[in-house]
Amino acid sequence: MAEHARDLSKTLLLSGNEAIARGAWEAGVRLGSGYPGTPSSEILPALVALGDVYCEWSVNEKVALEVAAGASVAGARCIVTMKHVGLNVAADPLFTMAYTGVEGGLVIISADDPSMHSSQNEQDNRNYARAAKVPMLEPSDSREAREMTMRAFELSEEFDTPVILRPLTRVCHSDGLVEVGERQEVGLRGDLAKQPEKYVMVPAYARKRRVEMAERIARLVALAEEDGGLNREEMGDRSLGIIASGVAYQYAKEAFPEASFLKLGMVWPLPPERIRRFAAQVDRLFVVEELDPFLTEQVLAMGVAVEPVDESSRIGELTPERVREMVTGEKQPPAQAEAGLPPRPPTLCAGCPHRSVFLALRRLKAFVTGDIGCYTLGTLAPLEALHTCLCMGAGINEAHGIQKVRGHEAPVVAVIGDSTFTHSGITGLVNVAYNAGVSTVLILDNRTTAMTGGQVHPGTGVTLSGLPGRELDFEKLADA
Repeated sequence: MAEHARDLSKTLLLSGNEAIARGAWEAGVRLGSGYPGTPSSEILPALVALGDVYCEWSVNEKVALEVAAGASVAGARCIVTMKHVGLNVAADPLFTMAYTGVEGGLVIISADDPSMHSSQNEQDNRNYARAAKVPMLEPSDSREAREMTMRAFELSEEFDTPVILRPLTRVCHSDGLVEVGERQEVGLRGDLAKQPEKYVMVPAYARKRRVEMAERIARLVALAEEDGGLNREEMGDRSLGIIASGVAYQYAKEAFPEASFLKLGMVWPLPPERIRRFAAQVDRLFVVEELDPFLTEQVLAMGVAVEPVDESSRIGELTPERVREMVTGEKQPPAQAEAGLPPRPPTLCAGCPHRSVFLALRRLKAFVTGDIGCYTLGTLAPLEALHTCLCMGAGINEAHGIQKVRGHEAPVVAVIGDSTFTHSGITGLVNVAYNAGVSTVLILDNRTTAMTGGQVHPGTGVTLSGLPGRELDFEKLADA
């Protein structure tokens, strides 16, 4: 992609992640921050390759969002990238930023992972938009990924709010033709004026901002009712109407190309009158969506009748075949894998030093509390030497908890990778030391964020832009 970065006359074949980077670049973004996590990891490297933007791998998603918050207060357009579970880490600043609003536009990429291709859960982050009361857009392909990223910056500044863009794995990693444009040189907004009533959320100020937030939501609903670029009707056979968004729209369109569709690009807030009008024009109405019945429940709450679907459709990715089965009730033949291909379960790379660590722990019959990273594969045969994996940084804390109630009944060892340690393991180590713990903690330092593609981190001494950074000394940190 980098070699085409300045050739602005072309229609390019881009992945969804590359298209998001392109949209941010064309929108004049000045800062990009994030933490690598599949399926979002390629966005910031693609943005760096385009040039003219400061980008960083932050130590975790909370820090990334707070860095962008500061740049936004300074008037710059910013983008923050993370996978769906990363938004859990960043939720603390997110919910309050919904109150403070922004100066420069701020767009958060929350890349969801139905079927858990590389995740510990398949949470539906549309729920975050409703809970935090911030608008969310959902692209269905690479073209929309670019366009919605650019539109998200405009909405952020117009409505004084962060905006979440939610691409799913199939959008992030699928390629499509994208018509590209030139970069807008967007200046800094404002003059860094001191506005404590907007940005210092003590209760007295927060109460006022809460009223403004309600007014903002009403204006966003009005936009959703009228905007034909974000939401659109595609009227076809009126015997079947389908409400869908994102990649689920693509599945439904393939399964029922003749049906009538209400395609939602903004999945929160929804346009109730527009939904009621569409429903009145079709005989049967289905809502096709992956994971939670997020749209379904809101449409039902509007008093609109929706055909029920089997609860099994709420688990994992949809396919055109699954959508057809949802609507018709007829069992569809499962998609066939390529004949003759052997299964390829994940495994540690040949020569990986993690192997010898797990072999030693297995011989010791240790109870091993693990963490998020490629070393999680130590739970699989033939190693079978990792016994918990909860979330980033949890292994150290779990080992501490086990030790406090079981003492030295059995050897307990926490294992954590170098990038995960800088992400959220340091606080756990501090807690062990402060609370007189005696846990054994192994930092498996392979000097990279290996599971997500080999990204740099504070322990490598190199930044995302390839410049030298201060290298974190794990030994000195632990000794302190």
